[in-house]
Amino acid sequence: MSKVKSVLNPSRGELLDLLEEGLITRSLIVIFARCKVHYDGRAKSELGSGDRVVMVKPDGTFLVHQKEKREPVNWQPPGSFISFHVEDDSVVIRSLRKKPREILEVELEDVYMAAIFRAEDYEALALTGSEAEMLEMLFNNPELIEPGFRALAKEKDIGRGIVDLLGRDSGGNLVVVELKRRKADLHAVSQLKRYVEALRKENENVRGILVAPSITEGAKKLLEKEGLEFRAIKPPKREKRGWGRQTTLF
Repeated sequence: MSKVKSVLNPSRGELLDLLEEGLITRSLIVIFARCKVHYDGRAKSELGSGDRVVMVKPDGTFLVHQKEKREPVNWQPPGSFISFHVEDDSVVIRSLRKKPREILEVELEDVYMAAIFRAEDYEALALTGSEAEMLEMLFNNPELIEPGFRALAKEKDIGRGIVDLLGRDSGGNLVVVELKRRKADLHAVSQLKRYVEALRKENENVRGILVAPSITEGAKKLLEKEGLEFRAIKPPKREKRGWGRQTTLF
């Protein structure tokens, strides 16, 4: 059985047969078409006629993409119920989400190509170089931050937010560590400052350390002005030996 079946400029009958087969076999359905889009749910919206890519996934995800931008112009999440019917001279694909109740309908006016793909993919994405892995690395290797540093808690809720890593230095001072897997900016400094100020209400001596591969010039100046510190540390990468176990995607 072929993994992919496609039809160029399908007739209405061919399109209906392909849609039915795609839904029955839980295939990925992709349609290049001129269409209108109608949404009724938490609000109402109408998208006039235009050339778009319509995608239906086996888990009920329903996406409508325009020719530009990354995000779909309309979409329904996994778990939505997909159906189709003929209305006047057009085939309409309908997605129903029950809670909250939302209906998304795509009225196919002119279909240029329709395809179904019996995709087999059982792998989960293994992210590396993430802040979670970075946090794990520093928690298990606190000396990377500075000699004598002791890690006390990961992802500690302090009321004003979640501190990535909380610890104490060799002098017994409380240390707030904020992690960023990419270049740290002004927002990261402001976030660290907020956490430090919150903890200083109950602790006399609190240091703040921003950890990232690099830092913007503006963020560096603000960090120094606020009496905070920076450590240049890169997220872990997979190696043949060592603690890292995954190939970085970044």
